[in-house]
Amino acid sequence: MRRIGALRTGLYSAAGLSNPSNINRLTSNVREFGYVGGLLIVGDQETALCGAQEDEFGVILIAGTGSICYGKNQSGVSHRAGGFGYLIDDEGSGYSIGRDLLTAVVKAHDGRSAETAITGMVYRQLQVESVQQIIGFVYDKQTNKKDIAALAPILSEACAMGDKAALIIAAKSAHSLFELVVPVVEKLSLQEGVLAMSGSVLLRNAFVREAFEQKLKESYPQLTCITAKRDASYGAVIMALNRL
Repeated sequence: MRRIGALRTGLYSAAGLSNPSNINRLTSNVREFGYVGGLLIVGDQETALCGAQEDEFGVILIAGTGSICYGKNQSGVSHRAGGFGYLIDDEGSGYSIGRDLLTAVVKAHDGRSAETAITGMVYRQLQVESVQQIIGFVYDKQTNKKDIAALAPILSEACAMGDKAALIIAAKSAHSLFELVVPVVEKLSLQEGVLAMSGSVLLRNAFVREAFEQKLKESYPQLTCITAKRDASYGAVIMALNRL
């Protein structure tokens, strides 16, 4: 569990708070340190939104190792889409892209799809020479989701080469991220609001970002898209100060 916040003001932000038991555990941890004042515990998507917008209202789309969209309107109503972990969700994320890159390699290997430049790039990054070694890497118990997500930057290079498989993955990622935004914008009536983008996929992969922004513009021409202004730590400070 990642913690961001300021103990003196009684505000704590953490990942994994969709599980109520985590809130109880974190509350107990804070109290054990001797803090007896008021305590506000929020999900890290809330502090991320506040930092990104320099305000507690608006929409944030985060696409890093995982993916989530979160928003809050001026009435104080909030909604989230995604962020349920790599086993069942996180579409459009760095992990999702890394997995799709590996899928492209094995499909090209056995003839289900055409040869792709992704194969050589993955081999070089993982320092392997065969699909069998890739399988060993993927199913090694020491390999985690961050190891898979670390492959995501390969996509930019392969797209720049015009690789068909890479361009398909980029388009898929952009569509998945757009799907996260739709329910948040619609449920909160923020079609004319501001959406902040955060995370390595959106900030470092121009192909995914441009495709995503195009989809957004086509469906929500009045929705302004910006790069996050500040990070979640800054957002935690703003939220704490707002409650003093």
